[in-house]
Parts: sequence; structure tokens; C-alpha cells
Amino acid sequence: MEFLVPQQEQDQTNFSREIMVTDTKNTTKKSGSSRVQMHDQETTNTTSTTKKRYIFLLAINYLCLFVGSISSTLLSKFYFNHKGASRWVSTWVQSAGFPFLLLPIYLPFYVFKSTDRKPFTGFTPKIFSLSILIGFLLGFNNLLFSWGNSYLPVSTNSLVLSSQLAFTLITSVIIVKQKITYANLNCVILLTLSSVLLALGSNHDKPKGLTKSKYLIGFFSTVGAGLLFALYLPLMEKIYKKVHCYSMVVEMQVVMELAATVLATVGMTIDGGFSEMKKESTNMFDLGEKAYWLTIIFNVVMWQLCFMGTAGMVFLTSSLTGGICMTALMAVNVFGGVIVYGDNFGGTKIVSTLLCVWGFASYLYGMYMKMKEEEINKESSTEKLINDDQHQFVKMT
Repeated sequence: MEFLVPQQEQDQTNFSREIMVTDTKNTTKKSGSSRVQMHDQETTNTTSTTKKRYIFLLAINYLCLFVGSISSTLLSKFYFNHKGASRWVSTWVQSAGFPFLLLPIYLPFYVFKSTDRKPFTGFTPKIFSLSILIGFLLGFNNLLFSWGNSYLPVSTNSLVLSSQLAFTLITSVIIVKQKITYANLNCVILLTLSSVLLALGSNHDKPKGLTKSKYLIGFFSTVGAGLLFALYLPLMEKIYKKVHCYSMVVEMQVVMELAATVLATVGMTIDGGFSEMKKESTNMFDLGEKAYWLTIIFNVVMWQLCFMGTAGMVFLTSSLTGGICMTALMAVNVFGGVIVYGDNFGGTKIVSTLLCVWGFASYLYGMYMKMKEEEINKESSTEKLINDDQHQFVKMT
């Protein structure tokens, strides 16, 4: 009996220790699980907030692109339809509204105090130089667009411009290593086919008094504008990879538009464009001087919306997606030309528009499936990471 009691006490002690160890392990697991769940919840909330801000900013930029693209095209044609004749004036208004962009740059810092970042902070000499060079490229592109828009009907001009999408895909593959998928390739083929079909069937679409030579000048000027814009988009995407915030995108846009305005101003000065503006407003524009200056002002504002929306789409998505969104708006421009200016809308344009819509819809579906697949992969990766972290935390504890 003397030995039984100590043995019993020892067994009870060991049993108590086992219970304590078990309780400690359970507490550790619960604590580890709780911490992982809290971290997961914080990550989910942060991701959800960031996603909402991203979608909101994307929607704002596409709205700017939508309104700016349609309005600027119709207003440019309105200018030429009512006896406006200067292509340099039409070029100048496309970039002269860059001072409006200074408002979203300076107001958040100096007035609303909503950001700690000082305007133009982080602007390296390299980015500044590239912005100026691309601005000159954009200015020449604006001149080509003005030539094309002065001769071609709005609907024809819009559909021919959609040919830039095929070149955007090629330049994106070369410059930013864009991956070719079934969705984007199918979209590019359909939209390019739409433009080719329009070009082949556009012989009877010439306005009265427009010679064949001027029609060809307008057609090839528009194609040239599309080619330059196809180079502009991927170049911007490559530069934006070194940009860390949306504010810098707006600031770069100011520098580029300033360079394009300088080019247009030099051209207008040499060609007598400023004196021609005064002459047009008083003697040539058939709706009167007030209507002339209102047309110029609205053109300036709408073009800024268009270019800022384009830059934002490229920064938030990619150059190819930005090009596809712009091309999809060409179909809306076609209907705008038919409704506002009574452009002919025959069988060729109907088929071209349907191909345009089909191509854009197929791309959207491909983007949706890709995002859905990425979301599933992300969820599985997150779940695996959480399980690994939990196991490692319990093990370390």
C-alpha cells in the first residue's frame, strides 16, 4: 500500500499534465484559427474596397471615353458641315483643352486636402521627355484625323478608324508582349473585316461635290491616324508600368497635350490659322459667330474627355482593351452620323456594324470568362495559403 499511493498520485499528476497539454494545444489551435480568420477578414475587406474603387474609376474613365468620343466626332463634322474649313483649327482644338486637366491635379492637394502627394512628384526626366515625344506623335495623329474627318462621312470615318485595332494587337504583342488569345484574336479579325467590308463598299457613300481624289485623301488619312494611334496605345501602356498612381497619368496627359498643342499652334501660325479662325467666325461659318465659338469650345472640352478616358482605360486595363473599347464606340458613332447628319446606312454598313458588335461582344465574353477563372484560382490559392499559415502557426506555437 505504501507504494500504491505514490503511484496513484503520479498517475493523477500525469493525467492532469496530459489534460493541460491537450487544453493548451486546443487553445493554440483556436487562437491560431482565430488570428488567421481575422487576417483573412481584413484582407477580404481591403480587397473588396480596392475592387470597388477600381471599378468606380474604370466606369468614370469609360464614361469620359464614351461621351468624349461620340461628341467630339460629331462636333468635328459639324464644324466642317457649316463651312468651317481649317484643318489646323480642327487639329488645334483636339489638344488645346489641356488646362482643364490641371483642375483634378491641383484641387485635391491644395483645396480639398484629400491627398498628401504634391502634383508632378516623381516626374523623372525620362518620363517627361517620353511624354513630350509622344505628344508630338499625338499632334500629328490629330492632324491626320482632321483631314479624314473633313472629307469622309462620320459613319465611314468611324468604321475605317476601327482598322487600327488589328495594328494595335500587333504593336501590343511587340511592345508590351500582349498574349494572343482566342477572344482578342477573334475580336480583332471581326472588327478588321468590318472595316475592309466598308472600304470595299464605300464607293457610293461619297457626299455631293467630293471628288474621288479628296475621298481617297480622307480615307488614307484616317487609316494613317489609326496606324499612329495603334502605336500610341502600347507605348503608353509600357510607360504606365513605371507610373505608380492615376494622378501621374493625368499629369502625363497634360504634358502630352501641351506638346501636341505646340505642334498645332506652330502649324496654325505658319498657315495663318489664327487669322483664319477670326475670318471663319465672322464671314464663313453659316450659323453665326456665337455658334462658331460655342462649337470650338465644346470641341475643346469633348476632346479632352475622349483622350483622358483613353489614357485611363490603358492605365487601368491594357492598350488592347482600350483599343477594343474605342472601336466598339465606332458602331455608336455610325448611328450618330446616320441620326444627326443623315448619312447613308445601307446594307454594307449594317453588316459592318453587326460584325463590329459581334467582335466586341465576343471579347467581353472572353474577358468575363478569364476574370471568372482568375477569381476561382485566386480563391483556391488563398485557401491553400491560409491552411498552410494555420498549420505553420500551430506548429511553431
